[in-house]
Amino acid sequence: MNSQDVNEVNEENNVIQSPAFESSESQKNEKVSEDVSLETEASEEVLEDYNDYTEGQLVEAAKELMKSNPETYSSIKGNMEAIKHAFYRRLKNKNEELLHKFIEDGGKKEDFSPVINPLEEELREILNKFKEKRRFEIARAEEEKNENLNKKKKILDDIKALLDSEEDFSVKLPQLKKLQQDWKEVGVVPASEVNSLWKNYQLYIENFYDNLKINNELRDYDFRKNLEAKVALCEQAEKLQEEKEILTAFRKLQALHEEWREIGPVSRENRESIWTRFKNASTVINKRHHDYFDQLRNSELENLEKKKALCEKLESIDLTSFNTYKEWQSKAEEIMAIQEEWKSIGFAPKKDNVTIYERFRTACDNFFKAKNSYYKNAKEQAVVNLNKKIALCEKAESLKDSTDWKQTTDILVQLQKEWKTIGAVPKKQSDVVWNRFVSACDYFFEQKNLQTKSLKDEQEENLKKKKELIEKINSLEIGEDTNKSYADLKALIAEWNEVGHVPYKDKDKLYKAYKTAIDAQFDKLNLDQASRRMNVFMSNLQELKGKGQEKAFYAEHRKLLRQYETLNHEISTYENNIAFFSSSSKGVSGMVKELELKINKMKKERQLLMDQIKLMEKSAE
Repeated sequence: MNSQDVNEVNEENNVIQSPAFESSESQKNEKVSEDVSLETEASEEVLEDYNDYTEGQLVEAAKELMKSNPETYSSIKGNMEAIKHAFYRRLKNKNEELLHKFIEDGGKKEDFSPVINPLEEELREILNKFKEKRRFEIARAEEEKNENLNKKKKILDDIKALLDSEEDFSVKLPQLKKLQQDWKEVGVVPASEVNSLWKNYQLYIENFYDNLKINNELRDYDFRKNLEAKVALCEQAEKLQEEKEILTAFRKLQALHEEWREIGPVSRENRESIWTRFKNASTVINKRHHDYFDQLRNSELENLEKKKALCEKLESIDLTSFNTYKEWQSKAEEIMAIQEEWKSIGFAPKKDNVTIYERFRTACDNFFKAKNSYYKNAKEQAVVNLNKKIALCEKAESLKDSTDWKQTTDILVQLQKEWKTIGAVPKKQSDVVWNRFVSACDYFFEQKNLQTKSLKDEQEENLKKKKELIEKINSLEIGEDTNKSYADLKALIAEWNEVGHVPYKDKDKLYKAYKTAIDAQFDKLNLDQASRRMNVFMSNLQELKGKGQEKAFYAEHRKLLRQYETLNHEISTYENNIAFFSSSSKGVSGMVKELELKINKMKKERQLLMDQIKLMEKSAE
């Protein structure tokens, strides 16, 4: 920095330093001024004389004050207090007069009942509303003080960062002036923070100007070091001419330019020559880079032809040739593959890029619009399916009171199988129609089960045995030989299945305890979730089948069918959504992947349900 630069900095120093270094007494004055301003705000209120007002006038005066929309509710605090005191003073005086008269008329003081003025409750509501407004106003003022505190702390952080910055002081000074101006414009802060804020502020400003002196002494040394660094960058830029990879050379050149900008100035006599040398070396690399992009433009023309071919492929699709969901889905996957191929091609020339993309987008949209139209018609088919299921409900309801247990059971099972063959119904009707159908079936099987009361004693005995088995399962020790432990556990499960049914009221609670015990042992054996669920299901199925509990067996079967149907419908909905996103949305690859993972998980669950359904149907044959 030459003498002229130093003088300019010192002039700036004088301009800034004057308002920055205030005495601790001025800090106290600022705090006092804040407090005084609040007191002044309250003291500016003009107080009315309410001594001659009636109670009704006092209430009306309070209403008018609340309607006056004061800038702060502190400005009406004195008058509200005066109204309150005047009202209760009048009320007290009136009651004292009445008491005096009551005693003169022969009454006893303890028998006197003060007069209740109906206006008192109205005034109390107005005063409560005023207090609430005041509380809100005070809370808001405290919030603003805290906000101002955070602003001043932020300014202190910025001044400290400026102090630590390695920029030239001629650049730092205007920034410091701006921060000082910002400091002055910030409003009142909490009184407890004023002194500490000012101490830190003064400390940072003093440190700034201490560093300015040191900087002037080191400037010449910095100029020499900066020149050495820039000469090294020139040598590196000149050596880049030997780099074979054009883009690599260009990127390295950009990095060198970034370093150049970070180094800082050199002395005036060296500035032009060193920059010219660096610029000449850069020109050679930039020329090679320009030639490279000429070749790239030819590649973009080839990309344009490839994209035209994809557009023609999409436009040649016969949208009238797909008649099933599977066909539409298969073609949709093909379209998505084409979209992926499109993404891999690269850019076409800029003047053609938008046009060819719009052509491609239109072809994709036409396909998916037709696909959505097909799905709409599928919804209409769902209404037809609903009517078919309603008909099955009516058949089941007509049979629910039958006492021909065997024949009716066969018919209801057949109806349940037919229910499975019918496609999906509108989602909002799915639960309603299912509950109607299952209620009719359940009613019949409940009536059928009432005929087996003779099993009560046996069921009580079974309850005792199963409780003992649960205790054995819980106490089973898993040894190092996990195969043996698993065999022991399966033996207990088999023994459980051999035991007959328990009273209905105990069934769910007992089974929950059994399942909890089994799951705990499975956890120790580290069996995967699917295997565990299938093992428990097979055990439960054996129990249902072995003891002739048709109602429970078919209730479980209906439950699985319902879960399968619901899951199948959800998978179809997600697959439709993912096809829509893939075809008509940008920047949703993350969402698509998330949906794909969810669909795969749901498909595994659906397969497990289907395996369980097939196992039940096979066991029923």
